[in-house]
Amino acid sequence: MIFETHAHYDDEAFDEDRESLLNSLYEAGIEYVVNVGASIDTTKKTLELTEQFPFVYGAVGVHPSETAELDEEKFKWLKEAALLKKVVAIGEIGLDYYWDTPERQIQKEWFNRQMELALEVKLPAIIHSRDAAADTYDMIKAAGLKETGGVIHCFSYGKEMAKNYLDMGFYLGIGGVVTFKNAKKLKEVVEYAPIEQLILETDCPYLAPEPNRGKRNSSLNLIYVAKEIAALKSIPYEEVISITEQNAKTMYGIK
Repeated sequence: MIFETHAHYDDEAFDEDRESLLNSLYEAGIEYVVNVGASIDTTKKTLELTEQFPFVYGAVGVHPSETAELDEEKFKWLKEAALLKKVVAIGEIGLDYYWDTPERQIQKEWFNRQMELALEVKLPAIIHSRDAAADTYDMIKAAGLKETGGVIHCFSYGKEMAKNYLDMGFYLGIGGVVTFKNAKKLKEVVEYAPIEQLILETDCPYLAPEPNRGKRNSSLNLIYVAKEIAALKSIPYEEVISITEQNAKTMYGIK
């Protein structure tokens, strides 16, 4: 069965058919979904989804672009949410220099605080890093996040940076971008990285793979990601599904 490690089913793009779509996933071969918080509001919605659907687990955290909303009171709530039974990760957290808002110092402060939280509650971290390769890696290393591990979500850097994270025991999150014709760098990373450190993700409703590029993404598209990984690594599709599922269960501590 397929393990969807990173979705945003709280997004308004799913308002019309959220329940029916989620209820259709198991028949389509998708056993688990981790819905990922990106703000206080979406983290609250994520927790609601974990209560509504037995196969949905949650990650609690604030995306770098939303960190300006954080204060001590909200962070205290986040710490309490991290202790809930179906919460399996802290995320998505990190640095985003592409949008570059809020200012980098605010992003860094709350990235550090949320990494500290991951270490405190002993949960893996879901790392968002865009156009911030060196700073993200340096901060993860300095924080000692190797202890909890986690995933570099929507991995977008080259083989050298991939090696740094793989050596620390992190997983690389591979989604729809790997199917794009111009994703040469990511295809090289997938060829290079051990399958035991890759996990499947969509980041839905964003980043739909070929042949559905540009449309609303959902976990149903993970078959295209798995097929591309299978082709790149010259291994059977079923092996990709089986190993990445076990990787995700190990990382998230789901038995």
